Amino acid sequence: MPTTTRPRPLRRAFGRLILKVLGWRAAGVPPADARYVLIAAPHTSNWDLPIMLGVAWSLGVGISWMGKHTIFEPPFGGLMRALDSVPIDRRSRHDVVKQMVDEFARRDSLVLAVPPEGTRHRTEYWKSGFYYIAKDAGVPIGLGYLDYANKVGGIGPVVRPSDDLEADIAKIREFYADKTGKYPAQFQNIAFKPGSAPKPK
Repeated sequence: MPTTTRPRPLRRAFGRLILKVLGWRAAGVPPADARYVLIAAPHTSNWDLPIMLGVAWSLGVGISWMGKHTIFEPPFGGLMRALDSVPIDRRSRHDVVKQMVDEFARRDSLVLAVPPEGTRHRTEYWKSGFYYIAKDAGVPIGLGYLDYANKVGGIGPVVRPSDDLEADIAKIREFYADKTGKYPAQFQNIAFKPGSAPKPK
């Protein structure tokens, strides 16, 4: 299985070039863990993806993200695989959380980037899937961020899901309190919708 946490040297150089051209910089030291779920936030603009890739690659982190299985067919399938995307089959009897837990079980190395807002627009609640993927897979959550106010991005500390959901979310909320999205008004209220936990299988 290919390693996803150590991108090829060319990709790392390209990541640095992206940041230089856009006037951004990467900060911090990535988690030592080879497998974790990476929060991609704030997510308020289409610019977030290229900047996030630039930050991750320049830090030596090869990230993967989820994509609907149909986009892995020609003509885009090769590109999606080259970018380390992970296909999700929504026709499957297994939900997305279960499919990603299985993917972590198959790999020795996987950094799965998830934008928990699920949209670039303001939303009342975060989607809880990233949390339960990490919890059920037994991996930590890396706090990835893009701070447009300072044009700096990176990966902060990890949160290891516990049996105290509220305490875990409080740690995440505290970390992002001073992070500013491209459109600040669209990044608010880090909370899960009541009753959003996956149903037991």
